[in-house]
Amino acid sequence: MQSIQRVNVQKRLSDMAVYNGVAYLAGQVPEDPSLDITGQTEQVLAIVDSLLEQAGTNKSRILMAQIFIANMAEFDGMNKAWDAWVSDGNAPPRATVEARLANPDFKVEIVVTAAV
Repeated sequence: MQSIQRVNVQKRLSDMAVYNGVAYLAGQVPEDPSLDITGQTEQVLAIVDSLLEQAGTNKSRILMAQIFIANMAEFDGMNKAWDAWVSDGNAPPRATVEARLANPDFKVEIVVTAAV
C-alpha cells in the first residue's frame, strides 16, 4: 500500500497531503489579513507555490483550483493577482464563489489540487 505524505500536520488539519501522484492542498489563507484583496491573493498564491514545490510540482501542473472570496465585489482585484501568477497556457479549471471565511479579515482562501 502506498503511503500518504502529509505536510504541516496539526491536530485539526494538514496543509497538504500527497498520494498516488497528486498533491491536495487545504484552503490557504493570507498571513497578513490587513492587505487588500490583491495583496492577500498574492500572499496565498506564494504559499501555494511553496507547498507545491515541497511536493515536487508547480503551478503548471494544477488540476483544479477553488477560490473563495468574502465579497464578490472584489473579484477583479483577486483576478489581478491570479492573472499575473497563473502559468501561461496552463490555466487550470477553476471555481470562484463568495463565502463567509473563518476570519472576518480574510478576503480570500484558495484550495488547489495538482499532479506531482
